[in-house]
Amino acid sequence: MAVPLLDLRAQHAGIRDEVVGEMMRVVDDQAFILGAPVERLENAIAELSQTRFAIGCANGTDAILLALRAFDVKAGDEVVTSPFTFFATAGAIHNVGARPVFADIDPDTFNILPQAAAAAVTAKTIAVMPVDLFGQIAAVDTIRAAIPDLPIIEDAAQTIGASRTIGGKKTMAGETATIGTFSFFPSKNLGGYGDGGMMVTQDEGIATRLRRLRVHGGMKTYYHEEVGYNSRLDALQAAVLLAKLPHLESWSAARRKNAEYYNAAFADSSDVRIPFIDPANVSIYNQYTLRVTRRDELQQHLKSRGIGNSVYYPLPLHLQPCFAYLGYSEGAFPESEKAALEVLSLPVYPELQQSQLDEVIEAVKEFYGN
Repeated sequence: MAVPLLDLRAQHAGIRDEVVGEMMRVVDDQAFILGAPVERLENAIAELSQTRFAIGCANGTDAILLALRAFDVKAGDEVVTSPFTFFATAGAIHNVGARPVFADIDPDTFNILPQAAAAAVTAKTIAVMPVDLFGQIAAVDTIRAAIPDLPIIEDAAQTIGASRTIGGKKTMAGETATIGTFSFFPSKNLGGYGDGGMMVTQDEGIATRLRRLRVHGGMKTYYHEEVGYNSRLDALQAAVLLAKLPHLESWSAARRKNAEYYNAAFADSSDVRIPFIDPANVSIYNQYTLRVTRRDELQQHLKSRGIGNSVYYPLPLHLQPCFAYLGYSEGAFPESEKAALEVLSLPVYPELQQSQLDEVIEAVKEFYGN
């Protein structure tokens, strides 16, 4: 039985009429850029993230880029972030002219270690950018306590709808950062039918500037207070996301249920280490990521059985050729480097059937002779 890593067709089959209905309203209105659907989505995401403001943009990478620009990050500045994440995080820092400064990860959660982030701060540091990896929120609260005077940009591309309990209070992804950034790439828990992004904040002044930056730096047509970008969220993508948003909570709950099923099956394996979720967190399992022995061989075995899998991420950012100019060498961030050799993500999407889960489990156990 073939089991894909992600099956968007299965998701679409259950919500097709809802999505098409929302999209056709936009088509009939013939208003495709920003407008009412985007405003409705922004209000809904602000409510979900428990923030005062949400600002849509073209994609998740632009969300990070615009957030950096909102703090006037420029050449000569430094931004502290994780080396174990998708390229866009550090790429956006580079593209505003600043220098990415990396800090190693917690080997359990894969998120940046707050004490390592604090130690990486220098007189040139202008912001800290923790990444919420694989569906659980980074310790933004601990980072803020350690570095109270710097803005925090939370790359929450993988955690929309995830929560973290701080001091007995439930907080949401993006809520406690200065700016939180989301991606609506199709593979996300809340994915569009193309690219899309969102920024959230509690600060009205920051929200106003983000809205200006996304439309060439001007709030009034043909008048520009600064040089900005063309990074507007399409109304069609907003329509898709509005149709899907009511399902997000149940989809994330189904992912957690699938993860628990895997956890029970792999709990006693000496070759497989199941994901660790910080007790303060409720993960949305954007990925179900194991640490395994003989990772590359296991990956090939699963491929031969028709079982989808992927490595997020095979080469830490500090070892990427394009960042050689930063001067890092192998061994600089041992936990990130070790994770890159051991991680393997398995199918966890909500529409998985138990027979498919069993197929994945059987294949992994067969490889290890269990």
